Amino acid sequence: MSNKAIIKEFDLGDGRKVSIETGRLAKQADGSVVVRMGNAMLMATVVSSKKAKEGVDFLPLTVDYQEKFSSVGQFPGGFLKRESRMSEYEILISRLVDRALRPMFPDDYHADTQVMVTLISGDKSIQPDALAGLAASAAITISDIPFNGPISEVRVARIDGQFVINPFTADLERNDIDLMVAGSADSIVMVEGEMNEVSEEDMLEAIRVAHQAIKLQCQAQLELREMCGSKPKREYSHETNDEALRDQLHAATYDKAYAVARSANPNKHQRMEAFHAIKEEFMQSLPEEDRAAKAGLVDRYFFDVESDAMRNCILNEGVRLDGRTTTTIRPIWSEVDYLPSPHGSSIFTRGETQAMATVTLGSKLDEQMIDVPMYEGSSKFMLHYNFPGFSTGEVKPNRAPARREIGHGNLAMRALKKVLPDTTVCPYTIRIVSDILESNGSSSMATVCAGTLALLDAGVKISGHVSGIAMGLIMNKEGKYAILSDILGDEDHLGDMDFKVTGTAKGITACQMDLKVQGLSFEIMLKALNQAREGRLHILDEIVKTMPTVREDYKPHAPRIEKLTIPKEFIGAVIGPGGKVIQEIQRETNTQISIEEVNNEGIVEISSSDKSGIDAAMARIKGIVQVPEVGEIYEGKVKNIMDFGAFIEFLPGKDGLLHISEISWDRIDSMQGVFKEGEMVKVKLIEVDKKTGKFRLSRKVLMPKPDNYVEKGPKGPPRRPTNEN
Repeated sequence: MSNKAIIKEFDLGDGRKVSIETGRLAKQADGSVVVRMGNAMLMATVVSSKKAKEGVDFLPLTVDYQEKFSSVGQFPGGFLKRESRMSEYEILISRLVDRALRPMFPDDYHADTQVMVTLISGDKSIQPDALAGLAASAAITISDIPFNGPISEVRVARIDGQFVINPFTADLERNDIDLMVAGSADSIVMVEGEMNEVSEEDMLEAIRVAHQAIKLQCQAQLELREMCGSKPKREYSHETNDEALRDQLHAATYDKAYAVARSANPNKHQRMEAFHAIKEEFMQSLPEEDRAAKAGLVDRYFFDVESDAMRNCILNEGVRLDGRTTTTIRPIWSEVDYLPSPHGSSIFTRGETQAMATVTLGSKLDEQMIDVPMYEGSSKFMLHYNFPGFSTGEVKPNRAPARREIGHGNLAMRALKKVLPDTTVCPYTIRIVSDILESNGSSSMATVCAGTLALLDAGVKISGHVSGIAMGLIMNKEGKYAILSDILGDEDHLGDMDFKVTGTAKGITACQMDLKVQGLSFEIMLKALNQAREGRLHILDEIVKTMPTVREDYKPHAPRIEKLTIPKEFIGAVIGPGGKVIQEIQRETNTQISIEEVNNEGIVEISSSDKSGIDAAMARIKGIVQVPEVGEIYEGKVKNIMDFGAFIEFLPGKDGLLHISEISWDRIDSMQGVFKEGEMVKVKLIEVDKKTGKFRLSRKVLMPKPDNYVEKGPKGPPRRPTNEN
């Protein structure tokens, strides 16, 4: 058995090398490769069933990306100490690869197909997500699975004014454009990323630079396939067609479907019912004994009729399903402060799409801890997107967020994080929750708008309003096309492009594009971007009307945060053994307190909606870190009463002895009845023992000395009893 590797290597254009290896690992998969850059290594495998399941008329493609903790010499967290369900980061990378691959499979290929990409060796300086698409495509390209590729996926970032392909991790910190771009040698199929309010022209130039790198990587895959012997692609037959039925259905239904598409009905459900009625009418025209057998084919062929009618109506007459022109935005209404209890809230409605957003402000203790192999840290900004079934009038189980929900939430999060203030202005951990209450296209963009309004309502001083819009494309075989602003769900489903763009009045902050057609020119892409800008600014004007400026202050019930810097050596004293001290302060002052060491100092953050509680906690902590000074006067608490005096806690955690002789100028023979435990007493620190560090206190020195006072010696020992009479 041969273990000889077949390796194809190429240069990124700046001396950095990437290699694709096959022939050694996972040889029972239909295709497997290992992609390497530096010490980063990703293994990609693909397996596809030889036959399609009965009744399946789509491609059941599953793409899973996973990062092994062992790849960077780490143990997984948690009790089990093993990798479990995919992290949100892994899901997002899986989606990026899926969206790049899916359009490249033949439309009539319906076999179960699974692509797995695994990080088997990590390199902290290399971003593995930029190599995942290349690895997946290479595995499919060398296999016998039908595929209209290859494709590749690269990261393009503008760093210090220069575009860089797959930059090092450290360099990414200086970017103002960060895009993931996927495509074939001929066209772009997917774009996603974030930007610092850049222009449409700059974004398009980034895509151009990325495409040049993609062409090189596609050629490398073809050469690798040649080196492997160019295995012929498998033959398949996954669809059974009835051309006579197709022609019969088209002739009977197309004109009726076109009339519905031309009816300009803005109600989604009424349009759906009208289309459904046309299909049912045709079904009733078939012989009863043929209906059950032909139902699946009728569904598939009528989908094509519905698509053709909608597309032709737009291309020929410029009329969309709801009657709008190609550039018209649906009616918008919005409001803020709808919910009284959250720290900020809003409702944003555009046509039949509605998002309700809330903002919750928290302390450092509320930060999201991130524990993945290639990154360890925390996040102070979260955006969670929920898409319940009732938003589309459907019955759907209420389960954990699906990949789509995670992806949409991530896009909205990237759009808004660019305008958040830094921690010196806003020290809060911020969580936005967007609940989609109605959906008919572009609910993620509604989330961006609702999130902006909720942040403003919460008093978060963002640098600008952010809005978002989803653009569509209709293109026929002759190249005639129409770009659609603010697309409906049906226009997304039946159209050729879904291009989401978010930004401020200054420029773009995030984007996401998926294409279903190949060969889209940069000219069309730029036109779509400019049309998106017009729509985005229109929506921006509408939300500015609702909330022109940020609230002057946070809401009364929002938590306030105060920060305190303490010497590093006092961090342990504030925390206390087992956290006893800090927990007691939190409990007694109704606050949340966090401490972290930064630059050899302790940064204490105190959070509460009660100002007096913050002040009390601040005083307690200041007392703990305060260094006692001889001669200073303190307000102390009586902790213990002894025969010879009392121990007074004059600073948190610091007790001193108030001897019986230092309580008063008058002689005191017994401590009985002098103090009660817990009583507050004003004392002066008069001495710190140099050997033991013990504190001596006095109360009498704070009292006027009697004029006739005569110094008396200390009380002697008790006399022994005698037998004398």
